[in-house]
Amino acid sequence: MPEYRRILLDGAVVEAVREGDELVATDGRRLPARDARHLPPVVPSKIIAVHLNHRSRMAEFGAEPPAAPTYFHKPTTSLTSHGGAVVRPPGCSWLNYEGEIAIVIGRTCRNIAPGDAAGHIAGYTVANDFGLHDFRDTDAGSMLRVKGSDTLCPLGPGLVTDWDFRGKRLRTHVNGEVVQDGSTDEMTWDMHYLVADIARTITLLPGDVLLSGTPANSRPVRPGDVVEVEVEGLGRLTNHIVTGAVPVRTDVGARPTESEEVRSTALGGDWEFRGIRPPRR
Repeated sequence: MPEYRRILLDGAVVEAVREGDELVATDGRRLPARDARHLPPVVPSKIIAVHLNHRSRMAEFGAEPPAAPTYFHKPTTSLTSHGGAVVRPPGCSWLNYEGEIAIVIGRTCRNIAPGDAAGHIAGYTVANDFGLHDFRDTDAGSMLRVKGSDTLCPLGPGLVTDWDFRGKRLRTHVNGEVVQDGSTDEMTWDMHYLVADIARTITLLPGDVLLSGTPANSRPVRPGDVVEVEVEGLGRLTNHIVTGAVPVRTDVGARPTESEEVRSTALGGDWEFRGIRPPRR
């Protein structure tokens, strides 16, 4: 399956194709993939994410499958790359990973049937839909700061075309330990359904990204942790958590909170009955 990457090479943004352990730029230059400075593999005009899609995630929260999927938006400024840092602002504690698969649009898409969606998809990449749950009490409706803060949308390492999403395994690792283990077969709505659903009223443009949901066991991470999301056939996306240099301003807007809702969401629901300790700061 062809895999395309965007990298920074000698100061310029170039596209490259992976050949084994090497990347080959369009001008023929070669370099080891491990030495490349990666960029997000696509440049979307919008990033749209589905809320609950994996059945294990619904079971974790005791939620019944909704009649139809619901969505939220992540700004394009939330993007970061394979190998990049994910920033937890000072004063915040509840930064959660969510390993996911990203659908990348290849052709302008509007008002199509699910059976026609495949022809509008360029390919797929690995995603980590990080959430800063400290803002859950104030942005519960829009999820804007929870899911849209800077660096909370790593994508990569590459865009894989001609990939069949059926029966594929998704795993998230924190510091080498498997913390999420799911499959695309547990999705309530598959990739083609999601594309067609969004495109009923929203025009999807080439490069646009749809995040397809995470399995159970999203949990908080802290500065110093290394988070890797591995998807069968798509590769492994690696990021590390750092503390931001500047605290969230307190002279405007709502402040980060640690309510029961924040803790329950970050720790998988009913935290007070499970004996789970809050994350180390």
